[in-house]
Amino acid sequence: MRIDADLLVPGRGEPIRDGSVVVTAGTIDWVGHRDEAPDADVTHRVTTIMPGLWECHAHFTGLAVPTLEADAAEHAVVKAGRAVADLEAMLMGGVTSAREPGGLGIHLRHAVDEGRIPGPRVYSSGGILSTTGGHADVHGFPLDWVMSDHAAPIGVVCDGVPEVLKAVRMQLRRGADFIKLCASGGVMSELDHPIHQQFSDDELRAAVEEAARAERAVAAHCHGKPGIMAALEAGVTTIEHGSYLDDEAAEAMVEAGAVLVPTRFILEALLEMETVIPAYGFRKAKLVYEHHTQALKTAIAAGVTIATGTDMILSGSDQGRNSREIGLLIEAGMTPLQAIESATANGPLTLGPRAPRSGRLEAGFDADLVALDGDPLGDPAIWGDPDRVTHVWKGGTAVKSPA
Repeated sequence: MRIDADLLVPGRGEPIRDGSVVVTAGTIDWVGHRDEAPDADVTHRVTTIMPGLWECHAHFTGLAVPTLEADAAEHAVVKAGRAVADLEAMLMGGVTSAREPGGLGIHLRHAVDEGRIPGPRVYSSGGILSTTGGHADVHGFPLDWVMSDHAAPIGVVCDGVPEVLKAVRMQLRRGADFIKLCASGGVMSELDHPIHQQFSDDELRAAVEEAARAERAVAAHCHGKPGIMAALEAGVTTIEHGSYLDDEAAEAMVEAGAVLVPTRFILEALLEMETVIPAYGFRKAKLVYEHHTQALKTAIAAGVTIATGTDMILSGSDQGRNSREIGLLIEAGMTPLQAIESATANGPLTLGPRAPRSGRLEAGFDADLVALDGDPLGDPAIWGDPDRVTHVWKGGTAVKSPA
């Protein structure tokens, strides 16, 4: 199969006008100028071709109400039923790979891989490691209910090095592709503060070392600088959110080679949900938002490696609009090419040693591709609109094309 495009955006490197991609058996064989392209049995003509998008912070939780209490109260089967539709919407919006730092995707991905339900490739952490009273603990519910099979908890409460080691091993037993932990408080948890560090230095180090033995990266939920610095010192691969990141923290991230997943989308969304989310959530979202605005600009200026993730928490209408994060990165100071690289080539970096050959139009890489109906380098309105995605190929197989 050959795809000819007016514009080819490779994910990393300079775009090619009048470019072509040749695909065989799910792998990219050749990329270059159309005049030099080899012949192929099937030829498609599109406006823009680029790698399939990476959504690096997606929770397949099937939540109808944006609270952790709702997550703990509803049965996992009900939530999974909603999440099935979310998986398909995400794929139709151009996301071919989704990294899930906590959620039901660790189970749903099997149905996706079997071809039973449409969706992106899912790389999941399973549960989120949390201290008692930490961000992934549901503070208003009895702890035994939070950890019950009925709740199918997104959080795994663990305290002290032995419990942390056991929690990491339990996620590995479930087939986790990476480990997620809460190194600071959060926004949508009731009692903790976003700045405060969660997990001690010893606990953080134990989690990273245990994950490393199994060649797994560790993602650290961090808003506050104390958690960011402690997580980096422990050796985590990614910082999620990074709301209070400053020059010192940005320099530490560059030195460590860590990746920032800033999740700007969710903060923008929460500020429009005052009548829907709990008062404490709206109050903390406002508190974090202004700091996050400056932190993201600081990270971009310092050259921190950034990967896109939305942290969408609701099932339904926003699913499929994941590429809106690209537009938000451009608004924060990135060039369009930098933002596209964050959503494509940088995505696999968040998985550390288990990074697939994905996110780039390059020979030998997976043929996960999307076509757009315009020029994303000059038309930022493309981002966040799934209708602007005309084609999606996953592993070289067309999963979306014009009627």
